[in-house]
Amino acid sequence: MKKQKGLVGILIGLVLLLVIGNPYFVSAQYPGIGFGTLNEKFKDEKDQIKDLSKEEKKAAKQALKEKKTALKQKAKQEKEEIKAKEKEGWELTFLDNFNGEELDPTKWKHAPEWPRQGGAGQWSDDEAFLNGEGQLIIQVSEKDGKYYSGAVRTRDLFEQTYGYYEIKAKIPKTEGYWNAFWLMTDGVHTVGNDGRDGTEIDIFESPFAKDGDYIQHAMHWDGYEQYHRSAGQVAHVPGIYEGFHTFALEWNPDEYIFYIDGQETWRTNAGGVSQVPAYMKITAEVGGWAGNIKNATLPSQMEVEYVRAYKKKD
Repeated sequence: MKKQKGLVGILIGLVLLLVIGNPYFVSAQYPGIGFGTLNEKFKDEKDQIKDLSKEEKKAAKQALKEKKTALKQKAKQEKEEIKAKEKEGWELTFLDNFNGEELDPTKWKHAPEWPRQGGAGQWSDDEAFLNGEGQLIIQVSEKDGKYYSGAVRTRDLFEQTYGYYEIKAKIPKTEGYWNAFWLMTDGVHTVGNDGRDGTEIDIFESPFAKDGDYIQHAMHWDGYEQYHRSAGQVAHVPGIYEGFHTFALEWNPDEYIFYIDGQETWRTNAGGVSQVPAYMKITAEVGGWAGNIKNATLPSQMEVEYVRAYKKKD
């Protein structure tokens, strides 16, 4: 039996040799080409197919990745919009989920590139940008011994009197600078009538990150010089510098109510309640109030997932 199998194998081998070695077979398949040339052609075609397949495969993977990212962002946006609109008793007036590659110019502008905190730092357009993954980045960097930070605002694009304002952000636990989400109006500089003609409202700021899990809420009115007045509250929230959290303010004609992760942390009407439109700002500030910036690991970033604003339904 083994002998018969061996003979069959030899016969098959001879047949294949005759067929493949037959010039007619070669010329019939590839006219005008000898056996050696045929091998080269097969090699060239194989290489070309291999290269094309690799490129196509790479392109297909990239296209699939982009499609998945786009679908993920769209699903996230739709989910956030639905969730945002479901806030009972409130009407959504502003929403940014920070999708895309660039800041939406219909919603935000970079703040002027002013020196800040007595020259300790400077706002820079380069330090506020979208990361392409559905987040706004507010960054602090050091360049040639100078410190730069990001700042964006809705001035002349979105301003509102009263309402509910909310941000979802991941704040870095660092030293030498602080992040903030706040409302601002030119009336802050007007002296007299307390804060009713304009108040800076700091929904959150993080100057005490180096000291522990502390967040500050604050208000300022009657300018920033001789007649400056202010009030504030420090909230202790375990784990506040770990992961994403929400920071919110309800501003109504009678009082201000501050929230962290949906829990009330301060209620006040100090200074009287502002009665004029305000715009939103998201910033980082370098300054000694937060400690020594030289102890910070830079660049450092705050990540923002969304900003929302509402007004009371009639």
